[in-house]
Amino acid sequence: MPLSTAPRRTSLRFRLLLGLLAPVALFIVINSVSVYRQALAAATTAYDRTLLASAKTIGEQLDVTGYDEAAVLRATVPYSALEAFEADNQSRMYYRVSTQRGELVSGFEELPFWHGRLPDRPPYAALVDFYDDRFRARPVRVAVLLQPVASSQGRGMAVVQVAETLELREALARRLLVDMLWRQLLLAAVIAGVTVLVVQLATRPVRALGRAIEARAAGDLSPIDAPDAPRELLPLLDAMTGVMGRLQRLLDHQKRFVRDAAHQLRTPLAVLKAQVQSARRGDLPAAEALADIGGTVERATLLANQMLSLAKIEQLRQQPEWETLDLGEVVRQVALDLSPLVADKALDFELAVQPAAVHAHRWMLTELARNLLHNAIKHSPAGGSLAVRVAAQDGRAVLRVGDAGPGIPAELRQRLFAPFAAGDVARGSGLGLAICREIVHTLGGDIALDNRTAPDGRITGLDALVRLPLARH
Repeated sequence: MPLSTAPRRTSLRFRLLLGLLAPVALFIVINSVSVYRQALAAATTAYDRTLLASAKTIGEQLDVTGYDEAAVLRATVPYSALEAFEADNQSRMYYRVSTQRGELVSGFEELPFWHGRLPDRPPYAALVDFYDDRFRARPVRVAVLLQPVASSQGRGMAVVQVAETLELREALARRLLVDMLWRQLLLAAVIAGVTVLVVQLATRPVRALGRAIEARAAGDLSPIDAPDAPRELLPLLDAMTGVMGRLQRLLDHQKRFVRDAAHQLRTPLAVLKAQVQSARRGDLPAAEALADIGGTVERATLLANQMLSLAKIEQLRQQPEWETLDLGEVVRQVALDLSPLVADKALDFELAVQPAAVHAHRWMLTELARNLLHNAIKHSPAGGSLAVRVAAQDGRAVLRVGDAGPGIPAELRQRLFAPFAAGDVARGSGLGLAICREIVHTLGGDIALDNRTAPDGRITGLDALVRLPLARH
């Protein structure tokens, strides 16, 4: 059994969750980075004060002999004096006391001497600078204090550097980040839960509508009645109702076609069967029997073709693939095709066509013109007149086919457009004018049959008049 390759369809609930949680997650990530940086900056500011306090403590324990360039600094600062400023056992503090020339006075000699410059506007009321560096392969934060030193024996300037590792600062920033992050994740979970609940409630009418449609009978194509459906579903319901209406018309047309075909074809087939049996018995001469059989077959073929034409009109109505065509050119081509029939009856034929663009299917226009001309030729007496005219008048394309036949009684004129309503049952199936009417109505036009009369009231012929909307360019 071949595996199904149909793509998996995502649910509305999943799409809403993705649409809501994706921006929320992106916001949480961006906000977390921002909060971490802000927390780290706040921790740096707070612990920089500790470094400055350490540097001032060291500076207060300095002594000097000599003045200015000749000053000799002395420091008696044990490392244990800095332990009071170490907040925990993770971070470590280091110091270095130097002259302005970089000569070590006390502290860690390997701590790099400061070669920077004081900021123009220091953050504290002291000659202090803060910078990041590395000491013993670990990142450190360093505070530099230019400390004036004075005593009864001299005066000078000391450079006090205090460095601290970053573990405590980073740990504090991480704690602030985690504290903020779990609250935001809890908020995201609440949003997801509320979204699922709201979607579940909002899609309840959709599920109810689906169950109602599924519970319908197989042939139930009546309009969908869903008064509780949300406003957003109304376009879908209208579209489904329209589709069901079209399907209902197609099914009705199909049933009518099958019914009419079964009814109308039964008669010629029964006649054909009787004629064949009569020919086998020898009731008629062979030539006469074959002529009768041929006539019956011809009428049955015409009937079948016309019924198929009616079915094709319905198909083109539901799936229009139309184009802009010149009605006059189509009528001219049909007249040329039927010219042998005109010649056989020696008709006085007049063809006057003007350009008239209509939006239609070519088969429809050809079938319309062919049926009207064929009927006019059939009902015209030998040697009579036949006039075909096409013109554009008042925004419509007008086709007029006038013959010199006997006309149609008023009581029969409208009934002839109904299927199988022939004026002369022996000479036709009664579908030609029905086909014309269906084509004209599909194209948005109208058709009429009018008797032409002489001044004395005598009928001189019949005019078939078709009006179709002109194509809009």
